[in-house]
Amino acid sequence: MEREGVIKFRLHHERRGLLRHRHEESAGLLDGHRRTLVRVGAIGRDPARYEGAGFGNVSVRTGALAAPRGARAMLITGTQTGGFARVDLEHLCVVDRYDEDRNEVWSHGLVEPSSESMTHAALYDLDPSIRFVVHGHCPQLWQHATALGVPCSRADVPYGTPAMAAEVRRLFRDTNLAVLGVLAMGGHEDGVVAFGHRPARVVATLLRFLELARSR
Repeated sequence: MEREGVIKFRLHHERRGLLRHRHEESAGLLDGHRRTLVRVGAIGRDPARYEGAGFGNVSVRTGALAAPRGARAMLITGTQTGGFARVDLEHLCVVDRYDEDRNEVWSHGLVEPSSESMTHAALYDLDPSIRFVVHGHCPQLWQHATALGVPCSRADVPYGTPAMAAEVRRLFRDTNLAVLGVLAMGGHEDGVVAFGHRPARVVATLLRFLELARSR
């Protein structure tokens, strides 16, 4: 398994603060749901796991609903912010645009974007109605994904890459992923992703599958 939190895309990042009047509401929404995920251990930092690296990230789409693919901007937690109990604008950044073919991301904020930004982008590009994405680390769910009928990406596909973005599209097209709204990342230890239109429903879906996995 790969080391957690390594950015694999070429990043063009402008280090400047996010405008509170523009992003405060989305930041509060994101933080509220993220705290639920911290409480259940899907996001966090543990010295005994992943060489002590922080894990887990969340994003919410910003900007126009009908923005073109490659420019569906998102507010996303910064790289290695998993260990914070709460996040505010200084822990978040905006991914303004991305180019999967060139493996490049353009962003701004006081922190650099999550290493999973390309996977989030791939999901937003699938359907403009997708507004919220969670990447968490849930060992029980990851281990029992197949038994629970959760689609799983191939083990040879690394996280945070164009290959992972392509794998997400394959699963969306060829499995029941579009209905379930949750997948396991076969090549990323304990990694799971949930997504959808309503943040509360996305988190509820992940918690439901996590409970099913823990009861096995």
